[in-house]
Amino acid sequence: MLKGKTVLLGVSSSIAAYKMCNVARMLTKLGAEVHVSMTSNATNFVHPLTFETLTQNKCLIDTFDRNFQYSVEHVAIAKKADVVLIAPATANVIGKIANGIADDMLTTTVMACTCKKIISPAMNHNMYHNPIVQENIEKLRRFGYEIIEPVRGMLANRDTGDGKLPDEETLVEYIVHEIALEKDLQGKKILVTAGATREKIDPVRFISNRSTGKMGFAIARAAMLRGADVTVISAHTDVNPPMFVNVIDVESAEDMFNAVKANMDSADIIIKAAAVADYTPMTVSDSKIKKCDGDMSIALKRTTDILKYIGENKKNQIVCGFSMETDNVIENSRRKLESKNCDMICANSLKKDGAGFGTDTNIITMITRNGTEEIELMSKFDAANIILSKLKDF
Repeated sequence: MLKGKTVLLGVSSSIAAYKMCNVARMLTKLGAEVHVSMTSNATNFVHPLTFETLTQNKCLIDTFDRNFQYSVEHVAIAKKADVVLIAPATANVIGKIANGIADDMLTTTVMACTCKKIISPAMNHNMYHNPIVQENIEKLRRFGYEIIEPVRGMLANRDTGDGKLPDEETLVEYIVHEIALEKDLQGKKILVTAGATREKIDPVRFISNRSTGKMGFAIARAAMLRGADVTVISAHTDVNPPMFVNVIDVESAEDMFNAVKANMDSADIIIKAAAVADYTPMTVSDSKIKKCDGDMSIALKRTTDILKYIGENKKNQIVCGFSMETDNVIENSRRKLESKNCDMICANSLKKDGAGFGTDTNIITMITRNGTEEIELMSKFDAANIILSKLKDF
């Protein structure tokens, strides 16, 4: 995902520096070329050899070290970097950068960088809330630095407060968000539904389906990484929603319908990837419920057809639905395209290995009024990018 990208990690003297070893490893695994610059005090927490082994690049520490590939190392790396992440960022380093002080390799290199710079503060709770530190952070924001808010938890001195460095996955996702994909959907607003709705029978039981939300979330993440403003209306899912998207949690089909209705007018592209429970229990008198050996036959009524409503009430939006079939996949899906007034239907079959619910892969046929296009077996994220590219060109 990050092949051909260069990431500069700035590590300052905090006990949380140990987390950056895993960040460096994760970034190299994603294909990035990773360089690490450390303050001299940071080397007391993590030995530079650790980063050098993980990245296969010399760790930058001493401004006057001549054992480098380039004649002016801080300028060379600054020119090459696609993004800089300073984590953990101590109050000292934040203060230096905010006030233009460049007295070591890390701050000198950061000053020379023209790419996006991300700072993740980590320090004692009281130090973080010191008004001088907060003023320096706000100053950095004004100059275009992105700040990752620290999380609340137990700190090194056993106090509990909000000065803790976020987990490695979060730090990596900030970098991925910045440089992974071309921002060709910048300015687009995309509405995605995901997951399985649930219709309550009683306080214990419900009607639902096997949808996990993986495909919907893959679409949302791909759109977000391509620069779109993404809103996800999420029913029950088995996975966590992607970062950097607006999530509206719902439970029933009616909840989802109301959320779609409230948000569809502001969207440019609407993608209904949720699997909606088609029926909901009716309120009936006891005399109409047949009881047999403890089981109940329950009267049902159809839920609102959300995709049909979107198709009938769309203005200038591009609308894409999903069709999960077991037989006559193309024929049934094409009928859905026409009857629900969609621009595209993504059809797949439950009978094909690697497709359908719960998998990390999918096999999809994109159906439009102009024809069909097959997406072979691939990850749901890769399939999501092909779907988005198709919708972008409408």
